[in-house]
Amino acid sequence: MKDHERTEALTSWQADARVVTEGLAAVDRRAFLMRSAVTGAAAVLTGCAAPTPEQTANNPTPPPAPKVADSQVSQDLAVKKDTKGPVMTTIDEFYKVGPGPSSSHTIGPMRITYDFYQRCTKLPADQLAKATALKVHLFGSLSATGKGHGTERASLAGIVGKEPATVEPAFLDGLASNPDQTFDVKLGGTTFKASLKDIIYDAPKGNFPHPNTMTCKLMAGDQVLLEQEYYSVGGGFIEWKGYEPPKKGQPKYPYSTMKELQTHAEKNNLSIAQVVMANEVAVSGKTEAEVAAFVHKIHTAMVNIVKAGLAAPESTLPGPIKLKTKAGDVYKRAQDEKYVGQRGVGVVAAYALAGSEENARGHLVVTAPTGGSAGVMPAIVYAIGEGGRNLPDDKIRDGFLAAAAIGYLCKHNATLSGAEGGCQAEIGVASAMGAAFLAQAHDFPPQVVANAAESSLQHHLGMTCDPVAGFVQVPCIERCAFGAVKAWTGFMIASNEIPANRRVDFDTTVTAMALTAREMNGKYKETSEGGLAVSLALC
Repeated sequence: MKDHERTEALTSWQADARVVTEGLAAVDRRAFLMRSAVTGAAAVLTGCAAPTPEQTANNPTPPPAPKVADSQVSQDLAVKKDTKGPVMTTIDEFYKVGPGPSSSHTIGPMRITYDFYQRCTKLPADQLAKATALKVHLFGSLSATGKGHGTERASLAGIVGKEPATVEPAFLDGLASNPDQTFDVKLGGTTFKASLKDIIYDAPKGNFPHPNTMTCKLMAGDQVLLEQEYYSVGGGFIEWKGYEPPKKGQPKYPYSTMKELQTHAEKNNLSIAQVVMANEVAVSGKTEAEVAAFVHKIHTAMVNIVKAGLAAPESTLPGPIKLKTKAGDVYKRAQDEKYVGQRGVGVVAAYALAGSEENARGHLVVTAPTGGSAGVMPAIVYAIGEGGRNLPDDKIRDGFLAAAAIGYLCKHNATLSGAEGGCQAEIGVASAMGAAFLAQAHDFPPQVVANAAESSLQHHLGMTCDPVAGFVQVPCIERCAFGAVKAWTGFMIASNEIPANRRVDFDTTVTAMALTAREMNGKYKETSEGGLAVSLALC
């Protein structure tokens, strides 16, 4: 499909979506009856009776998240305006280390409040002398599901000067177990207290520039000394009102589609990884050795995450779901599988569960592309490294570069945000990255790398984001396992088919993901208002 045809298709689909939306008003009663039936059926299947009004009133389980309006992302945000030129994202912007369980609801907010704290330190001394408090207001999806994501704890951590890559998980765990703690915030010669009470869950519904909008304020009593509006736009990326992207060099091989990326590779007899490396050097100004060193750091972090998850004893994850961890058990039992193929699937699934359970614990993870999908890539990386095939580091590095290109293109032409596009934008993209990683690490040509990514992404289209009780546990943890296995499936299909015979190309599938994201009902965009978040009875 040509570019102008994609634009026409998008316009047509948007028009159809409006017709569908207008028709929804006529089926509210039917939807209500269906929802009641689903809840009743879930109660029967799980053995948990539907709660009576009296039980509901006395139930300590958090109530369902408030209604969140469908939020169209402002086209004024850089994450949208950047789509008009070539890909400019760099690898150290893309792969970020930080605390789970969510890149957009945990790492992003912590980066935001840390940024605001740094801005406050630069105010004149006479203004800082008046400061009495820092306040953070959460809106949209951050307000609706932030409790389950630990958004308030991450936001407070940034206020008191902690960064995502270096924050101690014990600090965040301590806030969960002892929420009444206070901390000194020092600005110039002024010191005041900050606590979780300074993080306000504000309106979940409204006309926000992005579903993940928040404001930070430095107060002098009732007077605002400094205020900034921010947006956590997915994958740990952040923007603010008036944001201007940093100045960068121009890519050696400019591309905004997979077709253009493949053309550069084939024309210059390069691999996808080599094209990406050349652009990293040109855009970031770093040397190849510096880029490779960063990739090695991310590689090491992912390996350590899987090992930590496998070694962790069985436990109950925090929150009302009371979900038991199982990565270690799945791994041990997979070793006893009689058939090699089943053993391989079980081991890869166990690696993904390990990474995702670490994320659910709030421990450090790597956005690849997000926190909610943080079990997928580590599972693939560990499986072809020391946890399995023992491929050399240079092959694994090339895999990381090719995987990054897939993430760049999905961010550039669609979204990485569950609050904007559902889980297809998180697990789907992670699975596509994993498939490309495998193809590149095994030295397959650019067409196979593209086909592997397309296959894996295609079979996640339409996946909703419906975290139960707002926690990144059900269905998120097992989805990482399925995402990793489907990445391997996509790679196996692409590496064994005749590459030129693939009917659907990667760019077409990314366009489909963008269309689906626009048309998806807002209930299924990280609000905990639909799907499993409604049908699963907690008791």
